[in-house]
Amino acid sequence: MQAYAFAFSSILLGAAGQVLMKLGTNKLGGEMMPSLVPMLRAMLTSPFIMAGLMCYGISAVLWIFTLSRLPLSQAYPLVAAGYVIVFVFSVFVLKETVTAAKLGAMLLIVAGVVVLAKS
Repeated sequence: MQAYAFAFSSILLGAAGQVLMKLGTNKLGGEMMPSLVPMLRAMLTSPFIMAGLMCYGISAVLWIFTLSRLPLSQAYPLVAAGYVIVFVFSVFVLKETVTAAKLGAMLLIVAGVVVLAKS
């Protein structure tokens, strides 16, 4: 059971990292900066982007704990749950729109994860 707690925590932190980095890029503005150095400086000084990267780092450590306790063929399909979590965060945090196609795709992903988890 501990392995699944590590896996779920890792996936949740990875999804949170995605949303935080998107919030950071939204704060920077939609335009690309003229050169690499100013763009990197802006990204590395964005609190949201840095928090997102921190979530990714912790997520990676928790994923290593997961892999030490579960076979890869059992653990990796769980990563698909991250797509669903990011979708939910995107709707509620980023106020992105839900379409029938997106909802249908999410239901297919959930069904696939359930089937893989039971096999």
